[in-house]
Amino acid sequence: MSTELDDEIKRWTAKRKSALVLEILQGKQSISEASRLHDVTPAEIESWVDQAKAGMENALRAKPKDVQELYESQLKDLQEAYGEAMLELRARNCGRPCWERRKTSDPSTPTGLKRGRGAYPAGQTLPVVRGP
Repeated sequence: MSTELDDEIKRWTAKRKSALVLEILQGKQSISEASRLHDVTPAEIESWVDQAKAGMENALRAKPKDVQELYESQLKDLQEAYGEAMLELRARNCGRPCWERRKTSDPSTPTGLKRGRGAYPAGQTLPVVRGP
């Protein structure tokens, strides 16, 4: 093990993180071993490894992206994943608004109010709001 990691670690600096990630990538240590040895969660170490791999990939590009470009591309990926999740959620709900999914025999409904289809006078409807 490297001498940088032998000392009791009070703070995980970038230099210490990179030394640990390098040992993991070289196969000198597994994530679970490092987790037990340094009292760090495996998920945190895995995130360090993922960040290191992303950084290496960018560093080895013919035209490396700057930090802002990296964050913008990551944000775009996250926004796409969010949009897909919202579409899937809406598909599971059959595209019906929440007030149509409730039972009309809801005791909390004041008398005289009608829920669901036909709740509005003929020709008057609420606009349907679609996702982003």
